[in-house]
Amino acid sequence: MPLNSTRGGASAKGFGFTAGSVVAEVDYLVVAGGGGSQPDVSGGGGAGGYRTSFPGGTALEIKGTVSVTVGAGGSPGSPGSSSIFSTITSAGGGAGGVGSDASPVDTGPQQSPANRNDGVPGGSGGGARARTLGVIASGNTPPVSPPQGNPGATSPGAGGSNGGGGANAAGISGTPLTGGAGGAGNSNSISGSAVSYAGGGGGAGYATVGGAGGAGGGGAAGCLGTCGTAGTVNTGGGGGGGGSMPGGATINPGGSGGSGIVFVRGPSTAGFAAAPGTNTVTTLPAPAGGCKVATFTVSGTLTVS
Repeated sequence: MPLNSTRGGASAKGFGFTAGSVVAEVDYLVVAGGGGSQPDVSGGGGAGGYRTSFPGGTALEIKGTVSVTVGAGGSPGSPGSSSIFSTITSAGGGAGGVGSDASPVDTGPQQSPANRNDGVPGGSGGGARARTLGVIASGNTPPVSPPQGNPGATSPGAGGSNGGGGANAAGISGTPLTGGAGGAGNSNSISGSAVSYAGGGGGAGYATVGGAGGAGGGGAAGCLGTCGTAGTVNTGGGGGGGGSMPGGATINPGGSGGSGIVFVRGPSTAGFAAAPGTNTVTTLPAPAGGCKVATFTVSGTLTVS
């Protein structure tokens, strides 16, 4: 029974593979969809969960055809969706807390009187609304090891809202006039190039400046009379918070979360086929040793031959 491996010598014994199966030992990066934010000085959306074996982690052994799910980014006020590859699930980012109690657009899941101002837990947690101590929205929910994300921020009495958590750092608290930045994501070179993923969305500014999106696709927040920016597509970035609505006449919505992405990296001897055609398979040049990388920007399947 062949075992294609980038690490060499790993045994498939005990995994229940059938004689003659083609088995590949692969690394992975699985990033979920980022959480969306809301209008009227709202907190930033949390980044999608970030789980990886590259570099130096525990690889997976796969065979045949494996389903791959790429999580969608959350619409304004909603959490992102999970991304899944084999036994690895990364949870969607939590939504940012809604802005003013008088906000005319309350679309998110956190609209009960008890929790409408807080960020929502997720792969990384959403940031809390402005001027509210709130409950910190935890990241790494549900918990995995190593952690898949970080919490959103909250702060007592701040005028600016709070940033959503990112894969590498918690969200930043707002100040009296300025929104807090989203937590930074992580850089990963599984694709052959170093790219950052899973940055948190910035919290909206009360009167001056909205918080910056976290490195890794987090959306920048709005401020007085401006909208939040969406998280970047296929990074799992959280959406930026929507700015205030002068006189209540104009709705300035928060940004949607960015969709997730999945990478699978295997040895040069493995046959990889990714479907549908939107997804791709590339062969990396030296010094990567001719490794093959399947990139999934939409849900599909990976077949090993």
